[in-house]
Parts: sequence; structure tokens; C-alpha cells
Amino acid sequence: MPLHLEQVAWMPSPPLAPDDGPIDLAHLRRMTLGDAGLEREVLAMFAAQTVGLIGALATLPPEAGALAHTLKGSARAIGAFAVAGAAERLEAAIQNGEDPALSLAGLRDAVAEARADIDTILHRS
Repeated sequence: MPLHLEQVAWMPSPPLAPDDGPIDLAHLRRMTLGDAGLEREVLAMFAAQTVGLIGALATLPPEAGALAHTLKGSARAIGAFAVAGAAERLEAAIQNGEDPALSLAGLRDAVAEARADIDTILHRS
């Protein structure tokens, strides 16, 4: 007897951007296979990377779209989904020839929140 779709139990997909805070720690744990040392290392690297990328993006150089794309991927990898979304909006604004000022401001805010969360995480005993 064939299985019909209505007979299959519906399972919701996990949200793409959980609202657990600036860093989705469950996602980060999955990505680092639960290695707490690696989690801390990845978070520190991301925090340092964002300083350079936000600084470079401030002047909206010709490669700003590529920089935003890089930040989007890094943010998704560690579970900084608000940063990833803001970087994606900036990337789209640049690609569409729109004024990127508002998107850049949103990205700065999202990065500041993520970095504050990372600082808290890294300074826990």
C-alpha cells in the first residue's frame, strides 16, 4: 500500500534565524562538534574578523559586496544570524545599486551586538 503525504507526520523545520540572542550557541556547538575550546577560538576569530571587515566597509570600497558576502558566510557558520541577515541586506543593496547607508548602519549594529555577546561568552569563567 503506497504511503500518502497526509499519512506522514509533519515535522517543522528548525528556524533559520533563531532569536536566542546574537549568537545561536546550539548552532555553534553543532558546527564545532561540541568542542568548547574550538567554540572559543572560532568566536575570537570572528570578533577579530568583524573589526577588519566593518572598518573596510566603512568607506564602501569597490569590493564592498564581496566583503559583505564574506561576513555573511562567517556569521552563518558561527550562528550569528542577525549579522548574516544584515550582511545579506548590505550585499543586496550594493548589487541593486541602492543607497547602502541604512544597510551598513544595520550591519554595524548587528556586529556590535554579536561582539558584545562574544565578549561575554569569552570572559565567562
